[in-house]
Amino acid sequence: MTSPTDHSSQSDNSADTLSTRNALEAAGIHSAAATSYPKNPDFENGRWFPTWRPYGGDLDRDPVGINEYLPPSKSILLGVQHTFAMFGATVLAPLLMGFDPNLAILMSGICTVMFFMITGGRMPSYLGSSFAFIGPVIAVTAYAGVGFNDNLNVALGGIMACGIIYALIGLLVMKTGTGWIERLMPPIVTGAIVMIIGLNLAPVTIQGVSANQFDAWMATLTVLLISGVAVFTRGMLRRLLLLVGLILSYVAYFVMTNVMGFGIPIDFSGVSAASWFGLPSIHSPRFEMGAIILIAPVAFILVAENLGHFKAVEGMTKARVTPYMGRAFFADGLATTFSAGFGGTGVTTYAENIGVMAVTKVYSTTIFVIAGLVAILLGLSPKFGAIIQTIPPALLGGASIVVFGLITVAGIKIWIDNHIDFSKNSNLIIAAVTVIMGTGNFSLHLGGFDLGGIGTATLAAIVLNALFNRQKV
Repeated sequence: MTSPTDHSSQSDNSADTLSTRNALEAAGIHSAAATSYPKNPDFENGRWFPTWRPYGGDLDRDPVGINEYLPPSKSILLGVQHTFAMFGATVLAPLLMGFDPNLAILMSGICTVMFFMITGGRMPSYLGSSFAFIGPVIAVTAYAGVGFNDNLNVALGGIMACGIIYALIGLLVMKTGTGWIERLMPPIVTGAIVMIIGLNLAPVTIQGVSANQFDAWMATLTVLLISGVAVFTRGMLRRLLLLVGLILSYVAYFVMTNVMGFGIPIDFSGVSAASWFGLPSIHSPRFEMGAIILIAPVAFILVAENLGHFKAVEGMTKARVTPYMGRAFFADGLATTFSAGFGGTGVTTYAENIGVMAVTKVYSTTIFVIAGLVAILLGLSPKFGAIIQTIPPALLGGASIVVFGLITVAGIKIWIDNHIDFSKNSNLIIAAVTVIMGTGNFSLHLGGFDLGGIGTATLAAIVLNALFNRQKV
C-alpha cells in the first residue's frame, strides 16, 4: 500500500484562518477549508499507524490532535463520555427493529475498536447502530414494533449483504482515490448534508421530550446544565460537559421525582435484578434475495452519510483525513457485516460523537478505543446496561438537542470556511432544496426501497450540483 499523503495540524493554532475566529469558534466547530494543511511528519510517517505523541498543550486553549494522547485518567473519563453520547441512539435503533439492545451495545464497542485498527487510528469516529436500516428492516420482517423480531434472521442476511457492498465501495475508493467522490460532493453539497444530519433528527428529539411538560422542563434543564458547563468551566471539566451535564441533570431528576414526587420516578428494580455478567443471545443470518434487494442499497446512504461525517471531522481536526476515506468505508462495511453475522444491527459513524468532538476539541482516536472497551463491558454486563438504561429519556433528549445543534452548525461552517458564493442561484437552489428536504424528512421510494429523508436530500444535492455547478464552486 502506498504511504499516506495526509496533512495534519494538531495543537498548532497558527494555521487558523480568519474565518475560523468568528462566533462559531466558541462551539469548537471547524470544517474542511479549501486550503492546504501544514505537513505533520508524525501523521505522514509512511506507516499504517501514525506516530503517537503525548499531549503537551493547554486544555483550555489547544485541541488534542488525532495522534496525541492524554493521561489514562482523563482518557477514561472522555471515553465514558463518548459512550454516554452514543448510548441513547445505539439502544433505540435495535429496539425499533426488534433486535437485542445489549448485543447492539456489545457489537458497537467491538466494531469501534475494529474501525480504529483498520483505519490505522487516523479517523476519530465511534460506530453505533445505524438508523438507515430501520425502514427496510421493518418492511422485510413485517415487525409490529413490540418485543422481539421473529423474522430477525432474514433481516440479518440483508444487512450482511449491505455491509459487503459497502466494504467493496471502500476498496474501490482505496484503489481509485476520493477525487470522484469529491467531484460529486463539493463543499456546497457536503455542508448541506452535514446540516440535514442534525436537522433531520431534530423533530424526533423534540417530540421525545415533549410528551408532557415535566419532561420538557427537565430536557430544558439538561440543555442549560450542559451549556453552563461548556461556557463557564475550564480545563478538563469543560471537556466533560456532556458527562457532567448529564450527571447533574440526573441528580436533579432523581430529587424532583423519587424524593419530591414530581413526574415519573426512576425505577431501579431492573438494576437490582440484573446479573453482573452475561452474554447476549447470538442469532444467525438467513439469506433471502427479497430481503437482500431491499436492504443492500442502504450501503449508498451510508456512503453519503459518512462522507458528511468525515468532512466534518476533517474540518474540526485541521487534518486532511480525506485520503483515508477508503479505509473508513471499508472498515464500516466490514464492521456492519461482522455485527449482523452475530445478530447485531448495521453500524455507522455517529454524528452524536462528532458533536462531542466539536465541543470538546479532543480528537484523539485513543479515546474511541476506550469508549469501545467501555461499550464492550456494558454489553457483557446486564447490570451496567440496566444502570445506564435508568437515564430518563428527557435527559437524553436534552443532550441530543445540544449535540444535533452542533452538527447543524458544523454544516454552516463548511460553507463559511469554503467561501461558498450564495449570490449564485445554483448554490442557493442546491442549499435550499437539500436543507428543506432533509429537515422535512421528504422521502422517495425506488420500488420497495425507501430512501429516507437524508438519503433523498443527499441524492437531490448530488443531482442538482451535477446539473447546475459544472465548474468549480
